[in-house]
Amino acid sequence: MIADAIVAPGHDGQAVLVVRLRHENGAFDTVTLDADQARALLEECAASSAADLRGQPWRRLLRVLEQPTDRED
Repeated sequence: MIADAIVAPGHDGQAVLVVRLRHENGAFDTVTLDADQARALLEECAASSAADLRGQPWRRLLRVLEQPTDRED
């Protein structure tokens, strides 16, 4: 589940969303989302703020991460 999410500064000066996940075994991981992915996650979870993401299923994050992007590598 999503344990927490905070807005943080990215290396390029753009804001990022740092999402902290709690696994069933109690371990934690973090995932950093760019602004477009963050907006998609908020929409996917019907959340209006990062705080509203707490408790959401991690599979919603997975759906966002699996979406194709328009970014160039």
